[in-house]
Order: sequence, then C-alpha cells, then structure tokens
Amino acid sequence: MTWQTIPEMVLSTGDRFGNAEAVVDGPLRLTFRELTHRIRCAAGAYASAGIEKGDRVAIWAPNSAEWIIAAFGLLTAGGVLVPVNTRYKADEAGDIITRSGAKAVLVQKGFLGQDYTVPSGVPVYDLQSDFLSSGRPFERMVGGEDIADIMYTSGTTGRPKGVMMNHRQTLRMFAEWCDLADLRQGDRYLIVNPFFHMFGYKAGLIASMIRGATVLPVPVLDVEKVLELVEREKVTMLPGPPTLYQSLLAAQSRWDLSSLRAAVTGSADIPVELIRRVRSELPFETIMTGYGLSEGGTATASRRGDTFEQIATTVGKPCDDVEVRIANDGEVLIRGYNVMQGYLDDPDATAAAI
Repeated sequence: MTWQTIPEMVLSTGDRFGNAEAVVDGPLRLTFRELTHRIRCAAGAYASAGIEKGDRVAIWAPNSAEWIIAAFGLLTAGGVLVPVNTRYKADEAGDIITRSGAKAVLVQKGFLGQDYTVPSGVPVYDLQSDFLSSGRPFERMVGGEDIADIMYTSGTTGRPKGVMMNHRQTLRMFAEWCDLADLRQGDRYLIVNPFFHMFGYKAGLIASMIRGATVLPVPVLDVEKVLELVEREKVTMLPGPPTLYQSLLAAQSRWDLSSLRAAVTGSADIPVELIRRVRSELPFETIMTGYGLSEGGTATASRRGDTFEQIATTVGKPCDDVEVRIANDGEVLIRGYNVMQGYLDDPDATAAAI
C-alpha cells in the first residue's frame, strides 16, 4: 500500500480509474474523475468556511452521493469527520455535536421528517444546497498519523464515546478487508449499511475507493428497491443482514439476480441452512462474515474455502497482525495496529480500554 492518507488514496482514483463509474445515486452518475473534482471543490468550500486542519465537522445525513463528496472533501481539507446516526433525535445528535467540538454540521433537510436542530452557534449546511460545489479545488496536507475520523459508539453500555482512528491504520485495515471480501475493480457495490456506521463508511466507501468499485448508496433499506437496483444496475457486491438474503431467496423468481457475486453478512444469528441455500440457489461465489467493533475495526473474518458451518457459526480468523483472545469472563481482547488511538477527551476510559 503506497498511500499514507485517505485523501491521497481517494484523489488518486481520478488517475487510477478515470472515466469508470464511481457513484450511481438515482439519476446522478459520476466517474472517478468527476468525483475527485467535486471532492476538491468541496475541500475548497470547507476552507472558505474557515475549516482548518484538525477541525471536526459532523455529517448527520443519510447515504447519498453528497455524503460521499462531503466526507472526502472534508478529509481533503484536513478536517476530521464525525458521522452522526440519522436515527438520533435532535437532543441526542446535539450531544454528539457538542462533545465532539464540531465546527459545522452538514444535514439533508427533509429526510424522513427529521428535526435537524443543532446546538446554537454551530453553522449548518444542507447537502442539497450549493455549498459543496461553491469552493475552488483545494487540498491541504495531512499525515498518516493524523486523526481521520471520530465515530461514536452505540452507547448500549453507557454514554456514546468518540473513537479516534488515524488515516494510516484505516487504509491498512480496509485494504485487507478488500482481499477478504473479494472486492474487485469494476464491482458494483450496493451499500445499504448506513455511512454513519463503520461498515458503511469504511468497508463500504473507503474499500470501494481502494479497489475502484462503483458505489450505489441506499438511504433506507427497502427490499423491493434493492432488488430493482440489483437487476437494473447489475450489482455484484451486496452486504446486508441475514434477513436480506432470505428476501433474495424468496424473490429470485421475480428478479434477475444473476450479476450477484460477493456477499457480506453478520450482526445476527445466521442459520447454516441459509448459507447453504444462498450458495446453492443464488449466484454468490463468496460469502464473508466477521467480527468488528468501533474501537478495533475489523478484527476477524471468514476465509474463502470455509464450510457453510464455519461461515454461519463462527466469525472467522484474526486478520493479519491482529491478535484476538477470549478472556475467562468471555470478554474479547484485541491487540494490533487496528486498535483505536483512544476515546476523544476521555483519558480514563481510554486507559481502561487500551
């Protein structure tokens, strides 16, 4: 891997993949060359708005081409991305925005009737406005050890904590993920996983930029919409929960699913029979499962050649240069380059975790 930062990698796609399709979002189709130009212009818009290197900016919006441009434009301007869960209410999102010290927030007004009220004094930009296209092409130098993003934990065991990851570890982690998931140049990757989540953003967007896959963002999981896109756009890569693949099996007689090649699933119990049927009745060549967490990215993954039972009932083997151990009390312990840089402004929790 020759890149040290995410912007360096993303901007290189203009030369590496040129006029191949980078993003398909409804009627909008962008080549990699067009996408990187828009990203540079977005970086200029951030700079004109006063965003400096290391400043944090929150994106509180659903999956879209604009989200992609906004996120990579921010990193190109030297900023730090803070994705915010679109299911959060205004007070929940406001807590994240305040504690992260975000200098601005980007939203998609009108999405699902969401109230995008943010803390007083924080500038708000609508992704549907001309903000992202208002700047002149711009790049600011960042380093591999600089923090790239702060992704907040789900808060199931307490107040959400901001997990800091740097550019270099993210690129290394998801370059390997591309190999494990069998993501290839020219794949057409339908991403239903939300971009505010590590999978959607990193295993989705960043992996696609590494490999040169076309991203088809889906803002809300609607099975009929997914099936229609698979048939029309010849989708090859389709991640999702086990229930999505059950829906594919039920609908295979009504839709042309012959383009599908690679699947990624997990986050719920997976019946062995489901894996067997997906492999025998649908055209998937590979099905990957794994284990990951905000604080450590992808820690384990299944391998090509694993049996149906291994795919369904295990989370695979540790990734390269990652050690995993199960403690006596059942706690999962992880050591490796993939472990976070720490929790934002929480040295006690950081010390307890790493």
